[in-house]
Formats: sequence, structure tokens, C-alpha cells
Amino acid sequence: MITNVIFILVFLSAIILFSKNVSIIVRNIKLGRDLDIKDNMAKRWKTMFLVAIGQSKMTKRPIAGILHIMVYVGFIIVNVEMLEIMIDGITGNHRIFAFLPFYNYLVSAFEVFAMAVITACIFFLLRRNLIKVKRFHNSEMTSWPRLDANIILITEILLMSAFLSMNAADQILQSLGTIHYVETGNFPISSLLIPLFSSLPENTLIFIERFGWWFHIVGVFAFLNYIPYSKHFHVFLAFPNVYYSKLKARTYINNMESVTNEVKIALGIIEEDAVSDEEIATFGAKDVRDLSWKNLMDAYTCTECGRCTAVCPANLTGKKLSPRKIVMDTRDRLQELGKGIRKNGNEFTDDISLLGNFITPEELWACTTCNACTYECPVNIDQVSIIMELRRYIFMEESAAPSPLNAMSTNIENNGAPWQYPAAERYKWAEELYINE
Repeated sequence: MITNVIFILVFLSAIILFSKNVSIIVRNIKLGRDLDIKDNMAKRWKTMFLVAIGQSKMTKRPIAGILHIMVYVGFIIVNVEMLEIMIDGITGNHRIFAFLPFYNYLVSAFEVFAMAVITACIFFLLRRNLIKVKRFHNSEMTSWPRLDANIILITEILLMSAFLSMNAADQILQSLGTIHYVETGNFPISSLLIPLFSSLPENTLIFIERFGWWFHIVGVFAFLNYIPYSKHFHVFLAFPNVYYSKLKARTYINNMESVTNEVKIALGIIEEDAVSDEEIATFGAKDVRDLSWKNLMDAYTCTECGRCTAVCPANLTGKKLSPRKIVMDTRDRLQELGKGIRKNGNEFTDDISLLGNFITPEELWACTTCNACTYECPVNIDQVSIIMELRRYIFMEESAAPSPLNAMSTNIENNGAPWQYPAAERYKWAEELYINE
């Protein structure tokens, strides 16, 4: 009964702590501006199933994509056994579902997937730390992002190894007729470990089996509560983030309704009375509160894989822009601001902002808005949307755009075209040509 009570306390503590951490992230995301996304639900569900569940964009890089699918599918399937472990932990039973006629086949399948997870994670560790794929070592990938990725991979290897070791010891104890260990037959992968354990005394085997059981379940609970502090939170947010992703052409840029209305009024398309008198507080975004909640969800969904930066033409030509850094900086600033708000109230402000303190104008103006990053992102993050909102602030609030853009704006205002020539002189270039009138 003592172990049952301990298990229940650990289980409840893990769920409560996880719920608290998730609520913090939800509150942070809600700091963003309102954005109504309710269009085309059928297409959104289809996109979510293809991209988030089906991992369709991961396979653009076949080797990494297949290995990632192995981890993704394997980790989910293996942890289906968590249902049995939790029931055993609460009730004090051992392998409560062992009566099922297909139980051996079920656990055998779990073991195959567990081995697939271990294999893929080892390969990913080698890619990051020995092969050193360039996109995992860009300047924004400081010590913490690199360590975070390694912690995730090593943890998954340890959790799967504990599961296999538990099963290997369990099989030996079954053959010894040890009380409490019901007959289930052999399992394909853990059976390979039996020679390592077969010479050990019964008490040691029981310790290995129980240690593997507790390590696996407590490890999963600990991992669950580590995830909100990690880039691995994308395992939860990828689904809603893809569902709410942009359905229009990737290169489509949303116009500001207030600016559009002003242009329509100037052109006589609509009357001034038809436009709301509500004053726009800010054009564009200077800090995370000026971005939409979808932009902030993007920031928390980032997997830090670096595929966006790897295809960015500005980054490839040596410019300072890294789309991954833009998203990571947005998340870091949001977490910093959210912490201040939780401590000091919703009116909390500081002398720091996303634009300037985290992201520089040089990075923003290097973007060509080609949207290569958004096409490449495996979870449909819209990096360009964040960049454009920050640009708008620079251009419309600070009038601090690069001089060629300022000159173009002046020409449009004065001449109705980007060039410095007045409208009356636009056809001078054709005066020497023989054109039929």
C-alpha cells in the first residue's frame, strides 16, 4: 500500500505541475493581439493531419525525416503501455492486461518501436555532436539550445532502455516462478538482454525489474514537466499551430485594415464616414504584445531544427538574418515579459523590447520576403509575418527605414510612382520612338 500511495502522489504531483506550466504558456500566448481564424475548417483539419500528424514536410530531408517519424511514432506507441503501468501503480497489480490473448504480441510491438526510438536518437546525437551538421551550430544555437536537444535525446534513450531492461528481468523472473510475475512469454528485443542478467540472483533481478519500472514511469513524468521549458513543447503545440497556419499563398502579406481604408478614402472608393473612428495604437510591432497570439504560438512551437535558416537566401549570402533566431528571440522575450507580468501585474513594463534589444533592424531589412523559411518549416511557422510586423513599426512609427525606401516613399507621395520623375514627364523616354498615334 505504501508504494501505491507513493505512486499516486507522484502521479498527481506530475499532472498538477504540468498543468501549472502549461497555463503559464497559455497566458503568455494570450498576451498577443486578437486574431480571428475561423475560416475553411475542412482544409485546416486536412492540413493538420498531413503536416502535424502525417509529418509530410519532414520527409523533404528523407533520412532525418524517416528517423524523426520513428521517434515520433515509437515514443507515442511505447507510452501506450503507460496505461497499464499507471493502473498497476495505483492498484498494486503487475501486468494487469496480461490476460489478453494478444498481450505478448502487443508488448513485442512496443519493444520493436522502443528499439527504433533508441536507434534514431543515437543517430541524432551523432549528427549533432560528432558529424556537427552546420545548422545545429549557428550563432543563435548557444550552449542551452544545444544542451536542451541532447537532454531530450538522451532521456528518450534512457526511458526506452529502462523499458527493455525491465522486460528482460521480468522474463527471467517468470521462468524462475517468482511470485507476482505472471507468465507472458518471451519478448523479441528484451530477450537479447537475458544473457546479461541470467546469472544474477533473484533479489537483484527483482531490483532491476522494479528499478526499470519506476525509472520509466517517473522518468516519463519528469520528462513531461521538462517539456514546457524546452523546445520539445512542439510535441503538443504542433497540432494547433498547423491547424491555425496560413492557408493563403505563403507570399501573401496581410495588409493593415486601417491603412487600406485610408488609401480607399483617398482614392474615393469609400466615404470617410464608413470607417471606424477607433484610433490605432501602434502600426506594426515593437514588442511581443504588439504581435498576434498566432505569432506567439509560432514562437513556442519552434523545434529549433534550423531548416528555415538553412534555406534562407539572406543567411546563405552572409547576412545577419536567421529566421530561426527571429522566432527564438520572440519566445525568449515573451517568456521574460510573461515572468514580469506574473510577478508585478498586467501593467508591468520594462525598458526592453523585442525590436532593438533582441532583434536588430539589420536582421529585419535583410529579409527578401521570399518565404523559403515558411515553406521549409515542418510545423508551418510564419517567420516572415513577425519580420513584417517589426518592419512596419520601424517604417511607420519611427520613420527609420533604409534611405532607398524612404526615398521611394517620398517619390510615391509626391509623384505617384517610386521614381523621382513627375507624372508629366513619364513619356519623355518615348519621344524619339516612332509610335503610331
